[in-house]
Amino acid sequence: MNKPVQDVVIVSGMSGGGKSTALNALEDLGYYCIDNLPAAMLPDFGPQISANPELYKKVALGIDARSRETDLQVVIDWIEWLRANNFNCKLIFLTADKSVLIKRFSETLRRHPLTRRDQILPDAIENEKQLLEPLRRYADQVIESSDTNIHQLRRQVWNCVDRRAGGMTIVLQSFAFKRGVPPDVDFMFDARILPNPYWEEELRPLTGKHEAVQQWLESDQAVVSMTQDIQAFMHSWLPAFQDAQRSYVTIGIGCTGGKHRSVYLAEKLATSLRKEHENVLVHHREASSWNNT
Repeated sequence: MNKPVQDVVIVSGMSGGGKSTALNALEDLGYYCIDNLPAAMLPDFGPQISANPELYKKVALGIDARSRETDLQVVIDWIEWLRANNFNCKLIFLTADKSVLIKRFSETLRRHPLTRRDQILPDAIENEKQLLEPLRRYADQVIESSDTNIHQLRRQVWNCVDRRAGGMTIVLQSFAFKRGVPPDVDFMFDARILPNPYWEEELRPLTGKHEAVQQWLESDQAVVSMTQDIQAFMHSWLPAFQDAQRSYVTIGIGCTGGKHRSVYLAEKLATSLRKEHENVLVHHREASSWNNT
C-alpha cells in the first residue's frame, strides 16, 4: 500500500506581514497548524509526521525572526529533506513595505520581536528583513500584503496551496451584521428574519454547529424554506461562475450575532454544495467571540 502524500507548508516572513492570518487560512483548509516551532526541533519533527501520515496529512508551520540565523539554514535543510522524502512542501513568505509594517505595529501596540532597548522599530524591521532574506530567496511564493485586506490575503494563501486546475473554490462565510458586512463577497444572504435561538436560554451558549440548535431551527418552516431556496439558487448559478473560470466565489450569510442562524445556514449549504463541488470552505468570522457571548 502506497503511503499517502503529505502536504507541509512553511509560513515565514516579516513580522506584521500577515503570518497569523495565513496560518488561520490554512487551518480553514484542514491543516494542522503550529506557530513558532523552534527550528532546532524540525529534524525530529520530520520523522514523527512521516510515521503518522493520517494525523499529519496536512501540516503548516510558522517560522519567524525569533529563530537565529543559523536556525534558518536548518529550516532550508529540513525543506530539502521533506522533498527528498516525497513530501509536498511549499515555503510561503509574507512581506510588506516598511511604512506599512510601522503603521501596523503602531496601531496594534505590539512589540516587534527584534526590538531592543537601544533599537527603534524601523531599525528592527530592517534587521529582520536582512535576517530573513535567505528564506525569501528560497520561497516558492512571496506574498506582498501592503495593499491587501485580511480577506484578500486569505484568498491568496488558499490559492497558493489549494488551487486546482480548472477548479473553483467556494467560500461560505457566516458573520454578524452588527459587526459590519464583510468585503469581497459575491453573494449575500440575510438570516435575521428567521427565528433566533439566542432567545432560548438553553440554546444561547451553543452555536449553529450544535445539534440542539439545528433541530430547533429545522422545526420552523421558514428556516427550512430559506435553506432550500438558497441551496437551489446556488446550485443553479455556481456552474455558470465555474464556466467563466472564476477561481473563487464567496457567499456571505449574516445574522444579528453571527453565532446561530448564519452558522447553521453556512454549514448546511456547505454540506449540500460538497456533493457537486470539490473545494468548499467554511469560515465563521465571529468564532473567536463565541465564548464571550
